Amino acid sequence: MKAFIVDRYKKKGTLRFGEMPEPALRDDDVLVEIHAAGLNLLDSKIRDGEFKLILPYPAPFILGHDVAGTVVRVGSSVRRFKPGDEVYARPRDGRIGTYAEFIAIDEADVVLKPKNLSMEEAASIPLVGLTAWQVLVERAGLRKGQKVLIHAGSGGVGTFAIQLAKHLGATVATTASAANAAMVKELGADVVIDYRSQKFEEELSGYDVVLNSLDATTLEKSLKVLRPGGKLISISGPPDPAFARGQGLNVVLRLVLRLMSAGIRRKAKRAGVDYSFLFMRADGSQLERITKLIEDGTIRPVVDRVFPFGQLNEAFAYIDTGRAKGKVVVTLK
Repeated sequence: MKAFIVDRYKKKGTLRFGEMPEPALRDDDVLVEIHAAGLNLLDSKIRDGEFKLILPYPAPFILGHDVAGTVVRVGSSVRRFKPGDEVYARPRDGRIGTYAEFIAIDEADVVLKPKNLSMEEAASIPLVGLTAWQVLVERAGLRKGQKVLIHAGSGGVGTFAIQLAKHLGATVATTASAANAAMVKELGADVVIDYRSQKFEEELSGYDVVLNSLDATTLEKSLKVLRPGGKLISISGPPDPAFARGQGLNVVLRLVLRLMSAGIRRKAKRAGVDYSFLFMRADGSQLERITKLIEDGTIRPVVDRVFPFGQLNEAFAYIDTGRAKGKVVVTLK
């Protein structure tokens, strides 16, 4: 099958277009013919080698964490899907590879595609949707009447998280450029901080939750907007000891991650704030709940640009600028 291949880790490296073996089908797998695949900053970071210690993929390998397509074959134990079903998914770690013509995915990670979305729109959802769900619902337990700050509101995770937080009944603040203020307000943001002209840490206070996807400086400043007992949840690091334990990392890596996060954990403790790092995981049952919110119109996808599959490297160059509004998708069909 045709695929875009990572031959070695390299910062902003070019993926090679070539041939790879069609994936083998396990008993619990569905084989999906890929119609569209979403791009994520996580893909860029894996390509650059930022996660090679905690999430190693031996080269050559195929990148890609978001997929929408059609089931063409199912394993002997699969009962929920049949050939012809239109599905979408975030394949689990260790089994990624959506920048290709086919992918084998564990049945537990796969969900029927929302009926009201195109393949391109559906491919934009799984990773950012599951990230927002696991931060706001699972980790934060966000409730009606609470206040949440979502950084980078015009990005992939941000556009989804704003809508989900609003659905949960929270007051939503976000950081964005003035040019994107109208868009994030339309998605449900109550307060928009122009990060170029305003300091969010001086404008906001008494917040219950912060979702951080930005740098270490922003992470530390976010402590100032939280009330005592508030939750600072970062999807951009630094990883904490709980993450290291959950990943089953060796003693040396556990120590490294403990040291990396020691500063922010110490400052959070001093502020009476709970700090945690979240690395999202595949979860078909959660994606089914997200599907319902999409089909009833509560949440809509935000897709900036759709590139043809052959221009995957150009699509990566675009998301690497950091200027994409919502998601960028490549289409194969």
